Amino acid sequence: MLVGHDEKAPIARLLTFLEHGERLAHDCAKAQAGLSADSTTRRFLLNQAKQESMHAMVFQGAIAWLAPKHLRDTPFLPALEEYRAILDEALARRDLTETFLAEQVVLEGLGEAVLTRIEEGLVKRAAPFGRLRLVLLHQEEAHHGFGRRQLERAIECGETDVTDLNRRAQRYLTLTDAMVFTLCDLFESINEDATAWAQDVRTFLPDWCVMSNQLSAVSHQRVSAGCLMS
Repeated sequence: MLVGHDEKAPIARLLTFLEHGERLAHDCAKAQAGLSADSTTRRFLLNQAKQESMHAMVFQGAIAWLAPKHLRDTPFLPALEEYRAILDEALARRDLTETFLAEQVVLEGLGEAVLTRIEEGLVKRAAPFGRLRLVLLHQEEAHHGFGRRQLERAIECGETDVTDLNRRAQRYLTLTDAMVFTLCDLFESINEDATAWAQDVRTFLPDWCVMSNQLSAVSHQRVSAGCLMS
């Protein structure tokens, strides 16, 4: 994916979406740390919260390089706000298992999938913050791996099972699909298929998480959502 002159603004707006996702991840990791009774887990989560703040700053720098006028944009993504709301509900219930599923596994999977594609274009255009972006990708992988290990432990301890996790994951996956399809005008402007990007998210998820295919249902939402972003 080369970044042409007419593609800089759409990619900057996609990075704005990722920046807001990183802020959500920061808030969640900080709250998770407050709920965890395990000192090692708590340290990891506090460190993750710091890293998510750094990630948001890296995205801000990339946005400023690509299209400064979009630096303070706010993406029109009702699905992201709904995602935050139900994640906050899980935190209020002190349901760490669901929060690990929603944030470290599904949301980090979405960010990693989108960022991996965008990174190809930024590298070819010699975008700044190259080393920081590489660190960011490694940290995203670490956060994602941490979440998967937490869920594996919960399964081993009998606190949940793959059927329960799959059922709960579908609500979050439906929202991540809706986020991508709401941005479909941006994907089309850089000659990318939003459906393919949504499907990319599944490649970063455990097999049990995607046993039910929700893409066809969400594709219908693409029309009703209007594929808009402010």
